[in-house]
Amino acid sequence: MPELSPMVYVVDNDVSVRKSLQELIRTAGWQPALFASAEDFLSYPSKVRPSCLVLEVMLPGLNGLALQQQLAGARADIPVIFITAQSDVPMSVRAMKAGATEFLAKPFNEQELLEAIRFALDRSRSQQAAVAEMAILRARYARLSEREREVMALVVTGLMNRQVGDELGISEETVKTHRGRVMRKMQASSLAELVVIDTKLQDTASSSRESAQE
Repeated sequence: MPELSPMVYVVDNDVSVRKSLQELIRTAGWQPALFASAEDFLSYPSKVRPSCLVLEVMLPGLNGLALQQQLAGARADIPVIFITAQSDVPMSVRAMKAGATEFLAKPFNEQELLEAIRFALDRSRSQQAAVAEMAILRARYARLSEREREVMALVVTGLMNRQVGDELGISEETVKTHRGRVMRKMQASSLAELVVIDTKLQDTASSSRESAQE
C-alpha cells in the first residue's frame, strides 16, 4: 500500500504560531494538524502514518512535558519536537532525556525546524516499520505448535537435530520434521535467519515485561 502523506501535528496555544507553522508545513509537502491544547490533540483520532509532533512546552492545562510522558506509551511512534519561548536548561534536559528529538527556543529558524521535522518523520517511519515487522513475526510464531516452539528454542541455540531429540525425548527424524515446519511457518530461509527472528521476538518480549513492571 502507498504511504499516507506524512502528518505534522502542532500543539500551541498561540494562534499566530499555529497559522505560521501551518503554511510552513504545507509548503514543505506535509499535512498539518493544528491544536490549541494537549487535550484537543489527545482527542484527535490518528492513523498509522509517518508523523511527528511540534509541541509548545508551556500550555494551559496539560503541559507539553506531561503530554510527552503520555505519548511515550500508546503513541511512541510520534517523535516530539519541542518549541518554547520560556526554556531553561533543566527543562530541555528533561525533554531530551524523555526522548524528544529536538528542543527549539522561540523565535526559531524555519530551516532548523524543517530539518528537525524531516529527522523526526524518518524516525517515525523506522519505528512504524519495526512495529509492523514484529506484528508479522508474532503472528507467524503464534501458528507454531507447542512442540515446534520447543524445537525452535533448542535449534536456535546451535544444537544438532540429534541433540534436540535427546533433550525432548523424540527421534532425530521427528526433530527434522518439526524443524522443517518451523522454518516454513516462520519463513526463515536459513538457521542464521531463524536465530535473528528468535532474537527479535525475545527482545520484544523482554521489553514488554520491563514496561509492565514500571
